[in-house]
Order: sequence, then structure tokens, then C-alpha cells
Amino acid sequence: MTITEYNKNMGFFVDMQRCIGCHACEMACAECETNGQESMIHIHYVDRKHTIQTTVQVCMHCEDPVCANVCPADAITKDNLGVVHSANTARCIGCSNCVMACPFGVPNKKEEAELMMKCNMCYDRTSAGLKPMCATVCPSGALFYGTLEEIEEKRPHSTPVNKFIFGKQEVITKVNVMMPKGSKELKVH
Repeated sequence: MTITEYNKNMGFFVDMQRCIGCHACEMACAECETNGQESMIHIHYVDRKHTIQTTVQVCMHCEDPVCANVCPADAITKDNLGVVHSANTARCIGCSNCVMACPFGVPNKKEEAELMMKCNMCYDRTSAGLKPMCATVCPSGALFYGTLEEIEEKRPHSTPVNKFIFGKQEVITKVNVMMPKGSKELKVH
């Protein structure tokens, strides 16, 4: 099995209902040497005053990444496996266009470095046939990296969705969000 074949068969799946807010994914991501000990995945509380529900925020690796499209320095690239990479440090001018344009609110500008950083799906690991760090430590299965067949077997009452509607804009992503069975898209208002 070649690395390219492995990656094309693998997918990243996020099941928000399973997130328990343990922050294990953030800690594992921060341990990755390529991130400069910064977590590229984030846990958010839905409505902390009324619920303990948390959500996981990862880069969705859009098919047509708006973050790359609005970058005036061509610092953000998408590879042939569909991974949208963090800004190239030699090119990024720290303008924050990508931060403002992302419909998912993913990129973060590291002010001290004048650089945009975001999840690159542990490219150093996934390109070598390993799972992303966050998916290897998630105790509740909110983050899963594997084949479509594996996730369908694990979550028979859920459907992976990678098509999102923002107003009139349709965004297709490499990352799938697990939704109730039969869902085809997610409309965000």
C-alpha cells in the first residue's frame, strides 16, 4: 500500500455530540513538533451558562479553500490529497485576510509571529500512514480518522456530511461532520 493510496481512502470525521470537553486533543496537538507547541485544534463551550456541551473546531480542509483564495501572498496552499496547509512562513505577511474569510472561523493569527496557523491534519503523520494526533487520543470517539466503511460501521445511526451552506455559498470539505442519519448538508444561518 502506498502513502497516496492510504490517504485517499482515509477520512477525518467529527462527531460533535460525542465531545466531552476533555481537551486531550488540544494537548496532543500541542505536543506535535511541527506546531511550535501550539494547539491547532480548539474546544469551545456551546453555552457555558446553561450546558456543559462542547464542540471541537478543526480545519475543515475545504475543496475550494477561501483562506487560500483571499491570501494576497499565496502563502496558503492545498495539496493533491486535499490538505490545506498553514501559511508558509516565508510568504505570510500577517494580513489576517484568511482569518476573516474562513466561514468556519478556523485560522488563527499568531500575533507574536505575524503568522497564520491552523490544523494541517497532522500532515507529517498522515502522509506517513499514521493517524492525526487528536484522533489517536480522543477518548469519546468525537474525532475519528479512518475509512468511510469504518465510520459507517461504528456510527450506523449517523451520516457523514461534508457539504455546508452559508447563505448562498456552498462549501464542500475534506473533513466530515457526523449528523443524524439521512442528512445531506448542513445549512448555517
